Amino acid sequence: MNSLFGNWASTLRKSSLLLVLSMLLPTFGNSNSVMAAERIYVSYSALELSISVNTLENYAKTGVINDDIAAYQQYLPLPKIQELRRILLSPVKVSPVVVSQFLYTPQGEFLLRRLMQVIKTKSRQPEPGFDALRAALISASAESGGLTLLNVLRKYPTRNIHLDLVQSLEIAGELEKIINETNRAIATVSQKSKIEAATIQQPNLSQLPDLQGQGQFKSQKYTLKFFDLTRNRLLLTDVYVPNIKSSTPVIVISHGLGLDSSNFQYLANHLASYGFTVVVPNHPGSDAQQLRSLLNGSANEVAEPGEFKDRPLDVKYILDQLEKSNRSDSRFKGRLNLQQVGVFGQSLGGYTALALAGAKINFEQLEQDCQPEALQDSWNMSLLLQCRALELSSSKSGNNYNLRDKRVKAAIAVNPITSSIFGKAGLSQIKTPVMIIGSSDDTVAPALYEQILPFSWFANSHKYLVMLVGGTHFSTIGNGNPTNQQVALPAEMIGDASQARRYMNVLSMPFFQTYVVGKSKYIPYLNAAYAQSISSKSLGLSLVQSLNTTELAQVLGSDRHKALLFQKKAPNSILNFGFWMLDVGVALLHVTIFI
Repeated sequence: MNSLFGNWASTLRKSSLLLVLSMLLPTFGNSNSVMAAERIYVSYSALELSISVNTLENYAKTGVINDDIAAYQQYLPLPKIQELRRILLSPVKVSPVVVSQFLYTPQGEFLLRRLMQVIKTKSRQPEPGFDALRAALISASAESGGLTLLNVLRKYPTRNIHLDLVQSLEIAGELEKIINETNRAIATVSQKSKIEAATIQQPNLSQLPDLQGQGQFKSQKYTLKFFDLTRNRLLLTDVYVPNIKSSTPVIVISHGLGLDSSNFQYLANHLASYGFTVVVPNHPGSDAQQLRSLLNGSANEVAEPGEFKDRPLDVKYILDQLEKSNRSDSRFKGRLNLQQVGVFGQSLGGYTALALAGAKINFEQLEQDCQPEALQDSWNMSLLLQCRALELSSSKSGNNYNLRDKRVKAAIAVNPITSSIFGKAGLSQIKTPVMIIGSSDDTVAPALYEQILPFSWFANSHKYLVMLVGGTHFSTIGNGNPTNQQVALPAEMIGDASQARRYMNVLSMPFFQTYVVGKSKYIPYLNAAYAQSISSKSLGLSLVQSLNTTELAQVLGSDRHKALLFQKKAPNSILNFGFWMLDVGVALLHVTIFI
């Protein structure tokens, strides 16, 4: 039993602070419970054990193991009991407004239903406590100590909480499966990278120019306003133009959900210093402004299904308008080469980049993965959002969405969502060079299911898989402008951001020089040996150019669909509070095993 939960503690430490700190949403109201939970009962077949909440609270606050707790050391060794104390008190500083709104979304109710599977009445029937659990979470978030498991227990509006150990163990198995499969996949990529590095005939790496520093060109930033009348979208777009008189290739950067053009200004400045014109649009239906609209009540959701088509269409429209501006606007004077375009995107922006490169929305895969029987046993919140794309199939355009742009010669997708929205059939349509970047500790778009396995589906010859070992979903985002009202992310949530940003600079520049501009002298930077030479201890870097499904067979087994059912992921920061809820569920399981 102890081995079953061996990996939980480290996973919990890494993801318990993965909150919705960039989500500010309106409230549906708070709820204060009149009574509070006094005792927790755990049932396993005919056996029932219990412990009082007061006992847990006293231990959490003092660290003193009294006789009641000591009686359970036969179930957990002392280090696990001490870990329980940390779990009970680990706070999440998030407002009741945020918690309340999230718990009334489909994603929030989805997680509540999963957690309610382990909460039973004495008759072993599901307790009518859906609203009770929601009320406890909302009320606990208003406490001075923040949203902690102990506060949730204290605010649960029934005197007794009954947990089903059998159901808990089943969920524990699902979570452990995710962790173990991902660890094996990361190890497979790292080992393959070492093999590739040892077999590459590489020039002396010390003689290659250092690309981590700024290039020789200064640049001018312009903010342009484009308005697409057809789709009624105002596209505020930052354009970084290097001080070069000749024609320059163009790189588009697509931000993630709930972010904006400021989050990748570090990369825009870097690429511009090496002679690229960089275009960074704000996607109006899924940017930081959309979150602010939710806050003031003028919007109902963080992103509508249409964003799956509108984001690529935003880029297409902007490129069309820049072609006109390139001829008439004195700021450009014909200096933009809009037939040499590359796209860089992160998270939902990664989806955007792949769609522009030729990946097609896979409605057949979505139909399969979005069946009720597939969803009801899943922890995969992002699948709920990906399933929203099915609404596009019933629109006037049907399934005929041509999101590819032939001007795009190469694409980099960082932490993208791919598994159901594209699937193997959709990703195999990409013929242009592509680089996929994943992070080992990404609980939003898990590397195994969203980057590593999908990489094996690419049919094009010029492809790269990069893994940031120790990176999170937010490591590469960078610091947005403080004036844009984005909520700052805590260090634990980001990891080694400075190193991650250096990697983005040093990998994207030679990739785009090679495949957008056509300069072969940059190819030595795009292999496992070079990645190994710049890899740091704080944030490891692995790169492979080939990885097939056979090599991943021992990681996933033969049942892809089953493997995808239990993903713990989400495409964007709007769902991050949900992962704290998932950690609350895991913590409840700790309590279950403890008693």
